[in-house]
Amino acid sequence: MNELDRQCLEAFPGWLTNLGEDARAVSKLVADEALPESMRRYVTGALNYLFKSLDLISDGIEDIGFLDDAFVLRVAADLALAEAPEGSDKPAELVRFANDVGLLRSLLDTLHPRLEAYVKRLRTGTARGRSVDDILSDESLRGDFLNEVDGWATSYEAPAFARDEKNLVKLKSFLSTQLP
Repeated sequence: MNELDRQCLEAFPGWLTNLGEDARAVSKLVADEALPESMRRYVTGALNYLFKSLDLISDGIEDIGFLDDAFVLRVAADLALAEAPEGSDKPAELVRFANDVGLLRSLLDTLHPRLEAYVKRLRTGTARGRSVDDILSDESLRGDFLNEVDGWATSYEAPAFARDEKNLVKLKSFLSTQLP
């Protein structure tokens, strides 16, 4: 097993275990009007992705079904930080997730730009009839959305993840097929 595969197989179980709490932590940023809207769009798009019925990897796929959600959250955090004004304080939640993007970039290689482009499109996306624009502009809808994120986070049960290199092959295969 090469070092990159070993690092991924060590990191991904934690990403899956913490996904519910990670979503809850980042959701607090959606309503933070001190953050630029461009940053909040990335966060909102990533959280709205949790509710897409047709996401990149079906949540029911054993071992890897929620990894795409964890990946989207991290890439969105990285993109959001790129929107932070020079010299501003950067939310610790976003910094933590963005620090994981180097590992993703290395693993996904030529797929990473496609994933990044996909996450950029989520800023204007819709899930369950809610667009990012709707969530950010309508305080009542935003409150409902944040409650739904909290409910999702509470009910989320991390799947088992076997530290098997075959899961990395399966993961890349799904993403290469599903990413536009």
